[in-house]
Amino acid sequence: MILDSIDRQLLTYLQQDCKQTNKELSNKLHLSVTAVYERIKKLEKEGIIDKYVALVKKEKVDKAFVAFCHIKLIQHAQDYVVKFEREVATLSEVMECYHISGDYDYLLKVMVTDMESFREFMVNKLTNIDHIGSTHSMFVINEVKHTTAINI
Repeated sequence: MILDSIDRQLLTYLQQDCKQTNKELSNKLHLSVTAVYERIKKLEKEGIIDKYVALVKKEKVDKAFVAFCHIKLIQHAQDYVVKFEREVATLSEVMECYHISGDYDYLLKVMVTDMESFREFMVNKLTNIDHIGSTHSMFVINEVKHTTAINI
């Protein structure tokens, strides 16, 4: 699917606030409510819009301690990679996991309550996953920029 300028504008508005009504969006885009509805349905059907979520303030739910963990596997055998990815995906503290290039194999974004919770996560959950050779953790001092919106 090729996105036209109206699709791009619509996606920008939806990323700012997906609870806007089709009527509000139609006024901003100078389209009929039906045209907006049909465009949204097409974007959903094509998988461009994946899902709608509520963004929760981590401080309000006592998950303001953020750490990034580099993980190095002991070797890159396919079964090691598959097993690691399957198991790390089940850990609720892991918000994001990326298979990366460079000195480490994976980068994890972990959110917990405090340093003690992070230590418990590392000792009781993460390091219990087989085939981890080493880890390196960094802690967020201040969040300078955080967005979920993709510039379209």
